[in-house]
Amino acid sequence: MATNFAAINNVYNYYLTSYAPKTDTKFDTHKKSELRGVYNSIVNMNKEAPLFIVDKSQDTKEYAVGLKENARNLRNTIASLGGLTDEELLNKKVAYSSNESLASVTFIGEDGQEASAPSFELSVERLAQTQVNRGRSLASDDMKLPPDTYSFDIATNGLNYEFQYNISEGDTNLDIQNKLARLISNAGIGLEARVDSDGNGNSALIIESQNTGTPRNAAHMFSVSDDRTSKTSGSVGYFGLDNIARESGNAQFTINGIEREASGNTFTVEKMYEITLNGVSRSEEDTAKIDLQADLESMAANVSRLVDGYNGFIDTADSYMVNHPKSGRLVREMYNLAALHEEDLENVGLHLHDDGHIELDKDKLLSAVAEGGMEQSVSGIKNFAGAILKKSNQVALNPMHYADRTVVAYKNPGHNFATPYVTSAYTGMMFNSYC
Repeated sequence: MATNFAAINNVYNYYLTSYAPKTDTKFDTHKKSELRGVYNSIVNMNKEAPLFIVDKSQDTKEYAVGLKENARNLRNTIASLGGLTDEELLNKKVAYSSNESLASVTFIGEDGQEASAPSFELSVERLAQTQVNRGRSLASDDMKLPPDTYSFDIATNGLNYEFQYNISEGDTNLDIQNKLARLISNAGIGLEARVDSDGNGNSALIIESQNTGTPRNAAHMFSVSDDRTSKTSGSVGYFGLDNIARESGNAQFTINGIEREASGNTFTVEKMYEITLNGVSRSEEDTAKIDLQADLESMAANVSRLVDGYNGFIDTADSYMVNHPKSGRLVREMYNLAALHEEDLENVGLHLHDDGHIELDKDKLLSAVAEGGMEQSVSGIKNFAGAILKKSNQVALNPMHYADRTVVAYKNPGHNFATPYVTSAYTGMMFNSYC
């Protein structure tokens, strides 16, 4: 019987998007040799494994997909700290901004580019703005337009859209403003609308563009009119839909004194930094220095992310224990892994709690590194990171190990057929794009 791989893919992606939202990273792309290695690992794992009856309930399916995806997220967190080899672990440098209230930064360069990454001073003259149209403030319980079918046009991004709606007997200004807010927001044309009430019985319709920046081929980001509309006109003027309260505009800033512009408040510099502007400089001295952190600060940031990733994985496993008690086995296994390295972790400020969580004492970490040197102090943390990396790979390959299942039969050792997909029910290890 032919296998319907399209159906399998759709089923898995349903559970994935519904119960374990996926975040794509560069670590989700693999070479053929890596995919082959995953398959071989599954075959070897199942070669002598007994046959099981697996709980096929909806809850178990959701649990298996969620457990696999959270194991993958932990692996990606570790990989993002420099790489997956012993030499690369925890060696990633982190971009920093000396003034987060002005601008925040992320390093997006390729591995190995850190040495050539520039540093610079950034000042901000103006943030990028959206266009805002503010309608007339009208008495919420009044209505001066007669009942009829009205329409108006919105021009945006080089396209024109007509909106039609009815005003019925007894409708108030607030009723129609709310109707128009829903109509515009749900149209999917890059505009958001809302009703603003002043507390004194008056309300106005606010329309705002989702995009920022100065439009290139138009005077405005969007315009509203009913001059040539197909139904009754007059509602644009009555509600004040065409009143522009704020024009959209580009962000204006300087890099090392050189003036720059960007259509949004997030942009890239030298294909190495992603900058997000958070505020405007209050004076010439109010600047942000953008650079890569020194090795010590970078290492502390990496350790902090490692701890956050580990604790997040424990939290997720804990959350499953009510309906899936075997998830407690995973929590205990993770705790035992950490306990094997507890002395090394404690020496550098990583305290292991009885519930499996780890608490970071950054001051103790920096002090330990200053006294014992970077390589010696980090070696214990690297060993711990390597251990939980190995464990996360095991969980991703076989999350059904932590699900309810009943042994049916044990295989005859050395005389059996490989059953590579037995552990893979509902977990996406069926050679789809995730494998």
